[in-house]
Amino acid sequence: MTRLLAPEMFGVMAIATMVTVILSLLSDIGVRQNIVQSRRGDDPAFLDTAWVVQIVRGVVLWLVALLLSIALHLANLGGMLPVKSVYASPVLPLVIAVSSLSAVISGFQSTRMATAHRGFDQKRLTQIELISQFAGVIVMIVMGVQSRSIWALVAGGLVASLATTALSHTWMHGHPNRFRWEKNALRELIDFGNWVFVSSAVYVLAINGDRLLLGGFVEAHVLGLYAIAVLIVKAIQSALSRFSSTVSLPALSEIARTDPSRLREVYYKLRLPADLLLLFMAGLLFAAGQLVIDLLYDPRYSAAGGMLQILALSLFAIRYDLAHQIYLAVGIPRYLAVINVVRFVSLYALVPPLYYLAGTQAVIWGIALHALATLPFVYHFNAKLGLNDIRREWMVLVALPVGFLCGSVLNLILG
Repeated sequence: MTRLLAPEMFGVMAIATMVTVILSLLSDIGVRQNIVQSRRGDDPAFLDTAWVVQIVRGVVLWLVALLLSIALHLANLGGMLPVKSVYASPVLPLVIAVSSLSAVISGFQSTRMATAHRGFDQKRLTQIELISQFAGVIVMIVMGVQSRSIWALVAGGLVASLATTALSHTWMHGHPNRFRWEKNALRELIDFGNWVFVSSAVYVLAINGDRLLLGGFVEAHVLGLYAIAVLIVKAIQSALSRFSSTVSLPALSEIARTDPSRLREVYYKLRLPADLLLLFMAGLLFAAGQLVIDLLYDPRYSAAGGMLQILALSLFAIRYDLAHQIYLAVGIPRYLAVINVVRFVSLYALVPPLYYLAGTQAVIWGIALHALATLPFVYHFNAKLGLNDIRREWMVLVALPVGFLCGSVLNLILG
């Protein structure tokens, strides 16, 4: 798609996607996580109530996005936005309004997806995701070739959401959802969701704060380059997140329910491959990030290479995200809420001063390293749960210099 579209289109799309994600997580009460960990996770009444909550939430999200797009359009007409910022793009309000329809579509997704996570039925889930992504990419490419416009990205995202929702009802096994409301089920959803809501609200403002803040500081072209660099890092992070949500949370929830004494053993068993991969990739991309960008993209995107090298260091802290699944599995989401508050405060306290004092590159360093402030809290909460093992923490660090060495060798061979 970077061969078909200009960098500024990715900058505008980064803001539109960020708005949808922020709205989604600002209203998150952990419906899927609750189904996975609850003892009533297979109860039809509980599942139907969760489905209705999910639908109502999706419609509300879209209406709020419409109001935001109208407000943004009026602010732009009134000259209230920085002229060169991404927020001043005339197409941005309409892109937000249309792309946020994905919230409504996803709201109708069957709870069979969540019960499949609960039952470790990963094969069909993976197939559905691959089919949906393939459908979205095909639409993007066809429309991109024909129109060379940002609407190719918007349409691809909507088609992928529609395919996932349709397949969740027609291809997954389990309880067929219907409109039903049970007070006890709703109460359980809300009780569990209170801390998840707080945690998700702060988390989404933290993980999207880079684009939220940069969108007001830099032009669409620069944000587009940043979006490309962050895309590569997020691809690695998303692989870990998917592993955490589809494998780790169900496994840890089962252990917490049946044999809590094995939590530490299972935790480090799950973390070992993730630690080695993330530390290795951090070293590799820090050394060879520019080479990666030069090989994958045309010269218009070359400046994203330096950004990628710095952002690669964020993978060091990301490997502790697996601990967050433990807090949900044992039913203490407030620990996760505290960590996300620290992440939020560290990002917003660092980025604006760094930008005004030292410019865009300093901001990227702040974005890459701000999550390190959460690590003392992770160790503290893990100590309360009896999870820490310092020897294992130190052993995996060897993967970082090994990755850097491999990246340096690649530079010599291919650079």
